[in-house]
Amino acid sequence: MSISSPAIAPSRLREALGHFASGITVITSLVDDEPVGFTCQSFYSVSMSPPLVSFCVMSGSASLPRIRAAGRFAVNILSEEQIGVSSQFARRGGDKWAGIEWTRSALGNPVIAGSLSWLDCQVHAEHAAGDHVIVIGEVKGLDTQDAADGQPLLYFRGQYRNIAVAEVV
Repeated sequence: MSISSPAIAPSRLREALGHFASGITVITSLVDDEPVGFTCQSFYSVSMSPPLVSFCVMSGSASLPRIRAAGRFAVNILSEEQIGVSSQFARRGGDKWAGIEWTRSALGNPVIAGSLSWLDCQVHAEHAAGDHVIVIGEVKGLDTQDAADGQPLLYFRGQYRNIAVAEVV
């Protein structure tokens, strides 16, 4: 049974969802020795056993077919110092990798230097969801590179943010 409701304007939905703070990641993969990547804030954990994570990507994304072809991806969790990295990978076209320092993970995925942590994943499943695709990955490896010293890059109400830590008395 479905409940009838008035149409929701995309601009109003975007405004409402903008009140949910999220972390920023860059999803990366490597196909034929060519790195691919895009900024993603729709990332979340799915399961601890087995270890599954997920991200959402527009179904028309140029990166999605390449990630499918590779069958694997890395999730680079950005630090507050990586606003430039996030902006660079959010653009369409151009060389997103210009000036980006990276290494290969055990699965062969690009790991962006300076990220708080990263997860090395194999594609586990995909699900069509409106104008997006939900990609679920099984975590095969990870590292918390600089996580102890850094703070995450956040996005809230259309702007990059950071965590303001209050002193505990």
